[in-house]
Amino acid sequence: MKRTLIKNAIIVNEGLQVPASVIIEGEKIAEILVENQEPSIPCDETIDATGCYLLPGVIDGHVHFRDPGLTHKADIITESRAAAAGGVTSIMDMPNTSPQTTTLDALNAKLDHLAEKCSVNYSCYFGATNNNYPLLEQLDKHRVCGVKLFMGSSTGNMLVDKMASLLNIFNGTDLLIATHCEDQSIIKDNTVKYLEKYGADGDVPLKYHPNIRSSEACYQSSELAVRLARIADARLHILHISTSKELQLFENIPLSEKRITAEACVAHLLFASSDYQELGTRIKCNPAIKKKERNALRDAVNSGLIDSIATDHAPHLISDKEGGALKAASGMPMIQFSLVSMLELVDEGIFTLEKVVEKMCHAPAEIYEIHNRGYIRTGNQADLVLVRPNSEWTVNKECILSKCQWSPLEGHTFRWKVEKTFANGHLLYSDGAVDENYRGQELRFRN
Repeated sequence: MKRTLIKNAIIVNEGLQVPASVIIEGEKIAEILVENQEPSIPCDETIDATGCYLLPGVIDGHVHFRDPGLTHKADIITESRAAAAGGVTSIMDMPNTSPQTTTLDALNAKLDHLAEKCSVNYSCYFGATNNNYPLLEQLDKHRVCGVKLFMGSSTGNMLVDKMASLLNIFNGTDLLIATHCEDQSIIKDNTVKYLEKYGADGDVPLKYHPNIRSSEACYQSSELAVRLARIADARLHILHISTSKELQLFENIPLSEKRITAEACVAHLLFASSDYQELGTRIKCNPAIKKKERNALRDAVNSGLIDSIATDHAPHLISDKEGGALKAASGMPMIQFSLVSMLELVDEGIFTLEKVVEKMCHAPAEIYEIHNRGYIRTGNQADLVLVRPNSEWTVNKECILSKCQWSPLEGHTFRWKVEKTFANGHLLYSDGAVDENYRGQELRFRN
């Protein structure tokens, strides 16, 4: 098997920064060399990583690659290439495609589709509905990353709003249940109120989006999910926490002891409501970016109340983003720039580099019980990303790999750069180019 030496890097892993070198042999990490240790046997290739940091590949547990059925917005090929360029080596795709991933046939077809097209490692969620809970016990716990439960902001028939169905889902699986929590009745009442006041043309000004999809709508739904999970002793992962009030629902205990975990998304950590003035609907997402919540979310990442960071990568055509609070599509493409965005917050003193690796690499591997990934350890799959600080570049349309060809970060200059991404030991991305012939591996769960 080919042996590749990545030498003179600073490895960031398991809470430490260590000057070291890594040897990849085939698909796996074969050796980690510290204190001027030499390889046990010669290597076929050497990569000099002087001045760079070597991190585990990012695991993004929350993406919408829009494939099948919505491929005018995005597809697995384009979005997985964007992932690779951003240092993301594993993704978990959401079920609100067309057809929805809510039957066993659709699930198997989605996994086959990912195997054919995905440049990075992959899995996908099974989507819950009000009536498909009998299928949960038939899911392969080693192949399916979790059950996605929309308790708000649904697509098609995927809003699960019947208490009997919710109870059946929470009691019907020991797979992780990943929830989108926004109380639909509160949103509906707020929508009526703002339409009456501001919606002469059937829309409402964008600045009221956080008022319609309010903090209380998020809290009430998240509180219900936590209550149901505790009754059923279910594994619950609440996605894209966006309010300080929701943080009261979580415990600051070791991740290994948690049955209920929380995710923050890059957009809610990066943007503030004041950014609507400049970026408009480009940062419109559900749940909304709200006023005076960003600092609380950042603090919760550091304290341990929030366990993981993902993107909710959700491309739309830029034409879909026209309108206001009700008409403009919610969601944005973020996966290519998620890691460098968080590294920029390291430069600002908000997070440490070790904390970014913990929340984007280690924690997803633990929460989803992913086999052999998420850490730089001998014997693990060689999913690695080499990043260089103090290397300025600016986001423009030419560098955007997502099919939609726009980003809320266009024009922004970063000081960190992803130089190389390895998936299963294969050099997938290097200095601006993705190996278009490589395909990632299906993730495996629960050793």
